[in-house]
Amino acid sequence: MKIKVLMVCLGNICRSPLAEGILKSKVDPANIFVDSAGTAGYHVGHGPDPRSIEVAKEHHIDISGQRCRKFQEEDFYSFDHIFVMDKENYSNVCALAPSEDHKKKVRLLLERTDSAYREVPDPYYGGQDGFEEVYHLIDKACDMLLQDLNATNDLKNER
Repeated sequence: MKIKVLMVCLGNICRSPLAEGILKSKVDPANIFVDSAGTAGYHVGHGPDPRSIEVAKEHHIDISGQRCRKFQEEDFYSFDHIFVMDKENYSNVCALAPSEDHKKKVRLLLERTDSAYREVPDPYYGGQDGFEEVYHLIDKACDMLLQDLNATNDLKNER
């Protein structure tokens, strides 16, 4: 059974598209499906920020075909894991949860890393260096996440 993972930030143009692209580059798509969304609908239908596209491209990941969408309550039923970039988006996503069990699917992406950060900073109002920093934070978190997802998938396959 395929594991479904959703990455969430505010606008779905900077951090969550990078997280989607990075994690997709590390997983077997036959076993793990990855998508992204934003809690705000400012950019629905638009592609990622050009700076996110550029930093991903520098690391051999193409996110240019992604399109922004807004997080919806239905996502709780469609996804096994929902990773948010910061505490504000964590609160916004949890506020839409239909039950406490659904809230348990929501976690901060950086919660298990040894980074000084507990949240992925929003690089939108900064320069290219901020996007590079965010890329590396997300990349490290995705490496750890991949270990967890593979372990979970192995357990599912054993049943």
